[in-house]
Amino acid sequence: MENKRFCKRCLLQDIMPDEFIENMRIYLNGLDDEIKADENLYQERIRLCLDCDNLNEGICRLCGCFVEYRAAIKKRACPAIHSRW
Repeated sequence: MENKRFCKRCLLQDIMPDEFIENMRIYLNGLDDEIKADENLYQERIRLCLDCDNLNEGICRLCGCFVEYRAAIKKRACPAIHSRW
């Protein structure tokens, strides 16, 4: 049986095939401006997620979301009891 290594504190863009990442970027770039977090907010949220112990292979272990998608929506918040963002 093959040993699979888990990537803690990795984003989808670090572990997924290029086709998936391109589709993710198309989706994120296509979000309406009124719901989309601006680039500075998005990058700050991603930075905080990368420092969080609940990030595992691009997925938040608290809610099961793909953090890159959640961080892109302005009115979303971190699901932790004491929200990181």
